Amino acid sequence: MARLEAALRARRDAGGRAFVPYVTGGYPGVDAGLLRRLEAAGADAIEVGIPFSDPVMDGGVIQEASAAALQSGARLTDVLATIQEAATQVPVAVMTYVNPVYRHGIGSFLDDAAASGVAGVIVPDLPVDESAELAAAAAERGVDAVLLAAPGTTTERLAEIGRRSRGFVYCVATYGVTGARERLDDTAKGVVEALRGTTDLPLLVGVGIGTPSQAAEVCAFADGVVIGSAFMARIVASDPDGAVDLARSFRVAIPA
Repeated sequence: MARLEAALRARRDAGGRAFVPYVTGGYPGVDAGLLRRLEAAGADAIEVGIPFSDPVMDGGVIQEASAAALQSGARLTDVLATIQEAATQVPVAVMTYVNPVYRHGIGSFLDDAAASGVAGVIVPDLPVDESAELAAAAAERGVDAVLLAAPGTTTERLAEIGRRSRGFVYCVATYGVTGARERLDDTAKGVVEALRGTTDLPLLVGVGIGTPSQAAEVCAFADGVVIGSAFMARIVASDPDGAVDLARSFRVAIPA
């Protein structure tokens, strides 16, 4: 079992719920020190985005952060170097899109990721039907290829996602792109419930969770949460300390 899945299973099996903060790699201030501070704030794993010019899953805050990172000259290899420098004890997963992976070459991308200490890879625009090549190459290198399960997906397709995903299943809480919402949609619970019984993987919910109280609400039925825009909004506002303080608040609200 690879590091990412092992860490998330350990949290779940101990009766707790996982907390996974997301930050956009390459954005000014998203450095090795920040990753270590998120770990110290109680993260079970950390998700680091590799900036891309067409981040179709991401809302305004992360789009802005990705654009700024690219404008500052950040590249895929720079993000991996930051992860390697951080050398966190908790696993790090990278989130990117198909284009950068294919441009780099699947094997070369995963070689570089694994050498940098990456434990998981999330490619939201790679459908389950086309994931076999990346998943196999990732498994060969001890990297978990995490698949997404979205609202409106058929029961049969959700079962296939559950069978093929590794590390955890990323359950998308709502229709639309990332970004904090004032209230949670019922769709998140539906996705998680539909996956139960099809997979023993941890089921983590992301997209649209903006407050610690919302995270606690989700953790009543899911195995953990992925939180991104809430942190990046503070980092974009030049308040990394506020982002770390918020991470601590999420950890307190989420059952440990």
